[in-house]
Amino acid sequence: MKLIIPMAGMGTRLRPHTLTTPKPLLPIAGKSIVQRLIEEVSSVLNSKIEEIAFIIGDFSEEVKQNLSEIATNYGAIPKFYTQDVPLGTAHAIYCAKNSLENEVIIAFADTLFKADFKLDTEIDSIIWTKEVENPNQYGVVKLNNKGYITDFVEKPKKFVSNQAIVGIYYFKEAEKLRDEIKFLIDNKIVVGTEYQLTTALENLKNKNFKFKTQTLTEWLDCGNKDITVNTNQRILHHLPKNELIDRSAKITNSVINEPCFIGENVVIENSIVGPYVSVEKNNIVKNSNIKNSIIQENSHIENQIFSNSMIGNFVQMISKVPDLSIGDYTKII
Repeated sequence: MKLIIPMAGMGTRLRPHTLTTPKPLLPIAGKSIVQRLIEEVSSVLNSKIEEIAFIIGDFSEEVKQNLSEIATNYGAIPKFYTQDVPLGTAHAIYCAKNSLENEVIIAFADTLFKADFKLDTEIDSIIWTKEVENPNQYGVVKLNNKGYITDFVEKPKKFVSNQAIVGIYYFKEAEKLRDEIKFLIDNKIVVGTEYQLTTALENLKNKNFKFKTQTLTEWLDCGNKDITVNTNQRILHHLPKNELIDRSAKITNSVINEPCFIGENVVIENSIVGPYVSVEKNNIVKNSNIKNSIIQENSHIENQIFSNSMIGNFVQMISKVPDLSIGDYTKII
């Protein structure tokens, strides 16, 4: 089994955090978004992921090294493909055309999830979906009475289905998808100015390629600051208690309202932290009251009261501010 992860986007909705760190490498409760994605995909498979192909943009060698280590830790071979120009979802996937063969899962890097199924690999393709209350805001699929997909509908104005496409796909023979996308690109078949994956899926369906769905129990996004903070909250709900507070953390005269993640070498003094706070490694928190927030690495937080916030790396905060999205190396004194 191969896993292809498109992650070349700029992550503009999560700036300033993505100015220094690609969005998939931002931390959620001690692990990067992409690491959690790989972990969840692995949990639904009956076979091992042998290769992880990352479709990246203009990323540094340090970022590539971090991604290589993540793949290697799962026993997979890392491969890298570059999408130089953002020309749509199908184009991004086609950048990894050399990996589009045999069994493949494609998972877009800003999608986290929880599932209680094992992947059915007997079908040509599985589109992972989640039931939503507002299907007019999503791409959805329509099913026949045998459970096969009959239509892909983008943001339907009238109700056709509440099964939203979440951005994770399984293909038993990925070379068929590769060839279909090549046809789109060769013939310049675009929606607006982009080559869309849904166009390729619709064409495959019309050629009797069989699609079914498997439905997630929870779908978590990391699109902007507020959504990412909420995703952190949901991840904390699912973490086992022995993963919440690292043994090296020094907590003095403080209250930790669980669930919270407290990372390596964190110092917390005279503070109330939580619920739903992730304090990543090497942070210092003093004389503060913090709820529902993410504090990245190597920061010093003192005399603060805030919630619903994201704090970057190497931040120093002394003066009080209430609701924050602060990037790396910021000082508020």
